[in-house]
Amino acid sequence: IAGLTLIHLTFLHESGSNNPLGIVSNCDKISFHPYFSLKDILGFVLMLLPLTTLALFSPNLLGDPENFTPANPLVTPPHIKPEWYFLFAYAILRSIPNKLG
Repeated sequence: IAGLTLIHLTFLHESGSNNPLGIVSNCDKISFHPYFSLKDILGFVLMLLPLTTLALFSPNLLGDPENFTPANPLVTPPHIKPEWYFLFAYAILRSIPNKLG
């Protein structure tokens, strides 16, 4: 992407920019600020407001029910299995019945 950007800038500086719309006068143009800036800020606030409301007032709404099960630090839950690339280490750990040796 950086290479294509440099090529684009090289051609732009050699040939110059063109005017495909044909708008020459400034009275036909609309300035970016305040019109588009305010529209973008309004859209950002309208997207951020529900996200903030969800995160602050009901953070557990989309959570996994497994997170509410009380943890027992002495017992590994039986349904937990590692990914396939950790199965050899998991088999070694499970072959030792006691954690002390």
